[in-house]
Amino acid sequence: MITIRKAGDRGHFNHGWLDTYHTFSFADYYDPANMGFRALRVINDDRVEPGMGFGTHPHRDMEIITYVLDGELAHKDSMGTGSVIRPGEVQRMSAGTGVRHSEVNPSPAQWLHLLQIWIVPDRAGITPSYEQKMFETSERRGRLRLVASPDGADGSVTIHQDVRLYATLLDDSQTVEHTFDKGRYGWLHVASGSANVNGIELGAGDGAAISDESKLTIGGQGEVLLFDLN
Repeated sequence: MITIRKAGDRGHFNHGWLDTYHTFSFADYYDPANMGFRALRVINDDRVEPGMGFGTHPHRDMEIITYVLDGELAHKDSMGTGSVIRPGEVQRMSAGTGVRHSEVNPSPAQWLHLLQIWIVPDRAGITPSYEQKMFETSERRGRLRLVASPDGADGSVTIHQDVRLYATLLDDSQTVEHTFDKGRYGWLHVASGSANVNGIELGAGDGAAISDESKLTIGGQGEVLLFDLN
């Protein structure tokens, strides 16, 4: 079964410096029918004005993944990490027992477009940690590239939950396939462009909850993220 979550049905707030869409309930957006999916708790689709961002704030007991689509993101945290995240890079921060961080668009002119993803960890009280890796366009073009996993397989970032996150870049001549093990679930998010999933047409920002499906065939022209969840 594939259940569509249309982009326009998401929570939406435009704060001027931040134009944000929430796939699941977050902050001032509350929808009891959309509190998350399995261990996937947050997908925020954020556009941030040049020179603006999220000031220093705390998190705990959450796996936070940042995926930049356009522009650059400057990150600082209480673990002493300072980095810039660019398209193709995946940032993983395990908040664990507690971490404070800030995220800012350092450009004086270019808007930043990113996805912030939260995954509930498999246990509380993890020692906070940080990881960031680049996945080149050639690695994601026309294939599902594993970018996050519980065991760091294939050079992916390591998350503390039985979730595997794949990223792909597609054009109209390409399709990719993913097979689910029995009892597994999926969430697909169209980050940009469009996608065709088992014959269902999706646009940018659309999501799809997947259950009792043995295989997905994904085509289209855009950037797609696929979560394989227990």
